[in-house]
Amino acid sequence: MKFGGHLSIKDGYFGAAKRALAINAAAFQYFPKNPKSLVMKAFNKEDARKCKEFCEANKLISVSHSPYPTTLTPLTKKRRNEVIASLLNDLEIAEACGSIGVVVHFGKQISRTNPLASYQLIIEMLNEILQSWSGEAKILLENNAGLPGSIGTTLEELTQVRKLCSYPEKIGFCFDTCHAFSSGVWDGENWKILLEKGLKLGYFAELKLVHLNNSKYETRSGKDRHAPIFGHGYIREGQFDHIMKTSQLIDIPFILETPKEEIPREEEINQLLTRWGGQK
Repeated sequence: MKFGGHLSIKDGYFGAAKRALAINAAAFQYFPKNPKSLVMKAFNKEDARKCKEFCEANKLISVSHSPYPTTLTPLTKKRRNEVIASLLNDLEIAEACGSIGVVVHFGKQISRTNPLASYQLIIEMLNEILQSWSGEAKILLENNAGLPGSIGTTLEELTQVRKLCSYPEKIGFCFDTCHAFSSGVWDGENWKILLEKGLKLGYFAELKLVHLNNSKYETRSGKDRHAPIFGHGYIREGQFDHIMKTSQLIDIPFILETPKEEIPREEEINQLLTRWGGQK
């Protein structure tokens, strides 16, 4: 299994890669710039090049996560232009670092009277971004948390949006365990059904990343609150077992986004390795 965590770039992209190796991770995720801003970043290309070469030499997988204000359902033209420019900047940084792509949250409902409006806008945004992008790094759509019926929670939505885009080859998926548990798409007991559905839809063929998070609330709560994997959440180890034993995920990186103040990242990675095996 390829386990890792979200790491800071306070020491640069190369510094994050070295930190990943030091904590026995096989993968890591990072914010390409200030996580609270869409402001473009004139990044250090030499630092990014060193990150890429270090990852290649040590068989590390890296992935970028777009800043929090990023949305595929912007409500104004100004915000739309900001998001497009920011995501192209994120993709450029990810490409320079040798990362597999940029994780982007699916989007939100924007109309009470037209339930299709959000999906149409998401497709328009993705097309506008990807028509200008020719690199290898992909946009990785992440499933949303939320109450049953919320937008962006189901595998059907994710695969259909990718299918309807003009550049599906530039889009992959990120599966968040806490988000799936929150919405009830995965309730801890129905993994076999979800896997069969995902295989039929082609979801797992395009899955590039798993966000490995426990949940501080029960399934179908609609609440997105991450908890450490062991002993702190409502998802039991035996339920995670179903995911870990899935052959289609053997080469997929599992990235922790759990609260570091509750358990150090290195300690939790070692717990994962002890429970579900090494990656070397």
